[in-house]
Amino acid sequence: MNQLLNFYNLGIAPNILRILDKLNFKVPTPIQEQTIPPAIKGKDLIGIAQTGTGKTLAFGVPIIQAALQGKKGLIVLPTRELAFQINEVIHKIGAVLGIRAAVLVGGESFGRQIQALRRNPQIIIGTPGRIIDHMKQKTISLKTIVVLVLDEADRMLDMGFAPQLKQILQAVASDRQTMLFSATMPQDIVAIAKANMKLPLRVEIAPSGTTVPEVTQELFFIKKYDKPRLLEKILNEYRGSALIFSRTKFGAHRIMIDIREMGHTAAEIHSNRSLFQRREALEGFKNGKYRVLVATDIAARGIDVKGIELVLNFDLPQRPEDYVHRIGRTARAGGTGHAISFALPEQKNDVRGIERLIRATLPLSKLPELPPARKNNEMRDKSDPRFNRPHFNKPSFNRRDSFSKPRGFNSRGFNRSNPRR
Repeated sequence: MNQLLNFYNLGIAPNILRILDKLNFKVPTPIQEQTIPPAIKGKDLIGIAQTGTGKTLAFGVPIIQAALQGKKGLIVLPTRELAFQINEVIHKIGAVLGIRAAVLVGGESFGRQIQALRRNPQIIIGTPGRIIDHMKQKTISLKTIVVLVLDEADRMLDMGFAPQLKQILQAVASDRQTMLFSATMPQDIVAIAKANMKLPLRVEIAPSGTTVPEVTQELFFIKKYDKPRLLEKILNEYRGSALIFSRTKFGAHRIMIDIREMGHTAAEIHSNRSLFQRREALEGFKNGKYRVLVATDIAARGIDVKGIELVLNFDLPQRPEDYVHRIGRTARAGGTGHAISFALPEQKNDVRGIERLIRATLPLSKLPELPPARKNNEMRDKSDPRFNRPHFNKPSFNRRDSFSKPRGFNSRGFNRSNPRR
C-alpha cells in the first residue's frame, strides 16, 4: 500500500473526512483503500477479508455518504453484538451529520424498535430473523432501501439464515447497490452474488485462512482434567486482558466460575445471557471491570476490543475457520497479541485441519509444571446448584423488555426457531 495514501484520496465527502480526522483515522487499511472508492460510486462489490481488517469502516463510510444524499441503507449481519458494534461506528461518524440509525435485533424490546423506526432512520442495522419479524408485523418496508450491506455473509449462512436473506433480498429495491463482505467465499456466497448483484467488483485482501501476522500462536496437548490447571498458570503469567473461548455455553459458564475462584475478575457471553447481560459483560471487559471474558463462537462475533493481550482456546473450535476468527480478536488495528490453544490428545486431526487451513504448523509447547488441582476444578457433579441446567438455561430479563412479541417469539423475545440469534 502507498504509505502516502490517506482518507483524503478516496472520494469521501469533506464533512465525513473532518470527523474521521477527529476520530484519529489517518491511514486506511487495505480493505478500506480498495473498497471505499468504488462503493462511494455506487458499485456492487464483494469484500473478502478476515476479522480485524477494518471492514466496518469500509462499508460504513459509503453508506453514511449515501445517506447524506438521501439514500436509505440496510446492514444485515449475524449477531446482536456485531450489530451494536457497527451502530457505534455509524453513530460516531454520522450523528453530528444528522444521520439516524435503528438497530433491530432479537432479545430487545420490539416496541422500542418500532419507536426507532418511526423516527425515519436513514440506516437500519439488524439480524435477519428480527428484520423478518418486523416485515411480518408490517412495521418496516424495505422497498425504499437502495444500499444493502451483507456483513459476515458466510457466518449468516452457517447459522441457517439463508431463507431469511432470500426474503430480504426480494424485499429491497431491485435497483440498488449491494455490498457483500465475507471471510470466505463458499459456493453459497457465489450463488447469492450471481443471483443478486450486478457485475460486482471483487476485493480480496487475503486468502481464506490467512491469520494476522502480528498474532503469535502456541499449542498445548493436554488432558481434559488438567485444562483448568494450565489455564490458572497462564492467567498468572499474563497480565493483560484475556478472551477465552469455549465450544458450549455450559462450558463457558463453568470456566467463568473457575476463573473467578482463581481470583480473577471474569464475565461470560453466550446465547443464554440476556441482551443486557451480554452488553454489560462486553462493556465491563472494555473498561477493565473484567479482566477475562469467556465466550462462545457465535456470541463472540462483534467483540471488537483493542488491546486484548491473549486469546485462549480452552476448547478447539468445531470448524477450522472459526480458529482464524477467534485469534483475530487480538492484534487488532495493527497491534500485537498471543493465541494459545488447548487440544486433547485425541484431537490431532482437528489440529491438522486448522494447520491445513492456515497453511502453517502450530508451534507446540511442552506442558509446564502445573499448580495443584483445585477441588472446585475437578469434574463437577451436575447436582451442583450453580450448574443446574434448568436454572442455568433461564436468562434474566426485565419484564419491560417484552413490550410486544411478534408471532414465533417466546416471552423473553427469543425466536424459538433460531435460539442462536
